[in-house]
Amino acid sequence: MLYLLGVVIIALGILISVSLHEAGHMVTAKLFGMKVTRYFVGFGPTVWSFQRGETEYGLKAIPLGGFCKIVGMTPQDDDVDPADEPRAMWRFAVWKRTIVMASGSITHFMLAIVALWFAAIFMGLPNPNFPQTEAQVRQEPSVIALADCVVVENVQRACTPNDPPSPAAQAQLRTGDRITAVNGAPVSTWGQVLDVIRRAPTNTPARIDFVRDGNPQQVQVPLASVQRPPLGDPSGPVSPVAALGVGVSIQTPGMVKYSAIGAFGATADYTGEMAVGTVQALQRIPEKIPALWTAITGGERDADTPISVVGASRLGGEAVANDAWEILVLLFISLNFFVGIFNLLPLLPLDGGHIAIAWFERVRTWTFSRLGRPDPGRVDYLKLMPVTYVVILIGGAFTLLTVTADVVNPITLFSR
Repeated sequence: MLYLLGVVIIALGILISVSLHEAGHMVTAKLFGMKVTRYFVGFGPTVWSFQRGETEYGLKAIPLGGFCKIVGMTPQDDDVDPADEPRAMWRFAVWKRTIVMASGSITHFMLAIVALWFAAIFMGLPNPNFPQTEAQVRQEPSVIALADCVVVENVQRACTPNDPPSPAAQAQLRTGDRITAVNGAPVSTWGQVLDVIRRAPTNTPARIDFVRDGNPQQVQVPLASVQRPPLGDPSGPVSPVAALGVGVSIQTPGMVKYSAIGAFGATADYTGEMAVGTVQALQRIPEKIPALWTAITGGERDADTPISVVGASRLGGEAVANDAWEILVLLFISLNFFVGIFNLLPLLPLDGGHIAIAWFERVRTWTFSRLGRPDPGRVDYLKLMPVTYVVILIGGAFTLLTVTADVVNPITLFSR
């Protein structure tokens, strides 16, 4: 039930976001005096509608988006009533058309930023100082997380009954203990603990000094022998090294809450990170297509591959089912930011394509006037239709690819 709730929340959030995107176009167009004849949520047969002024508002049967009809978006539109010609969109100043076309993406950005600000106050945002790399983890304080066993071979897996018990557990060390010395060698970071432990002799008691609840204590621990590669070189040759049977207990908080004022700066910083990350993700899309195909044909699903609305909804379901509401919120935020940037790409039929054409016309007109030549007029959208169809075809194929991958081999956040 919780999983289904998460799916519904994300799907509904996407629908509302897209509907507000179209509302952004409609509101700005009306403010400038353009004529908007229709605003609908969904596609397909009309379920319900009403007329208010010159605009018909309504709901359609397939809740997969929305649209608004602005009269005369291009000079080639052949459904413009002669009485509406002065209000045709293409006749307005280029800056007004730019605002109208960009308002959809701006709406997505506003949704993301407002949600970020509230999240920073009530939920917290990912800590930029949270350790991500091995070098950063090594700098964490020497606070341990107890393991149940020692995996002798160099693999990542859960404990089995055949694995030897953790030496630290046998010595009654606990998660949260802070190691201060090993065999008399002072340590203060996790990296120092690893270095000293690995150099220690195996099957020989090691003296561990630690602090528990503010009280210094000491214990003798026989270290286990395991097969591991050199530190910093996971692909290097494995060799026998000593192990205590503990991991690092990350002390840097993963999420940080802010005051209402401090949330503004945190929101700005996180927005900048999202902008860079989104652009990088868009650049990586072509190279991720083979990985999507591999996932569909039986290979392992790369967690860094793109997802569709189906995949996003499934991730939302997982987040709620595992009481990870912060993931649900951040997913909604990142989706809005991604759609906002993607929609500004200078390609038809995206809004960015219309903006690019409007400014191309403006620059071309200015250039011709400087050269004393007549205005070449408006761009003929009909001549651009073959390119538009290619973009639609590629976009449709990519959508089908991601949806298929999300159905047959979805990305998961939590182990099953």
